[in-house]
Amino acid sequence: MAESVKVLPGKYQQMMDVHEWDLRTLEGVTRFKEIGGKSLPSIAMDGIVVYSSIIPGQEDLGREIHRRFQEKNF
Repeated sequence: MAESVKVLPGKYQQMMDVHEWDLRTLEGVTRFKEIGGKSLPSIAMDGIVVYSSIIPGQEDLGREIHRRFQEKNF
C-alpha cells in the first residue's frame, strides 16, 4: 500500500506528507486505532480512513489527494 503512494506522480507528492506506521510497534498499533483502522491495507487522509482492505488505482488515489488538497487550500 505504501508503495502505491510513493510512486504517485510528483504533482501529487507535492500535495501531501506521507507517514507510514509499522503495526509491529506500539506506536503503529496506537495510530491505527486512533484513525479507526479495521483492516489492512488501509490509507488514511487527514486522520480518516479513506481506503480499507483495497489498494486503490493510481488515478483514484490521485483524484482523492487532489480533491482534498483543493478543499484545504482554495
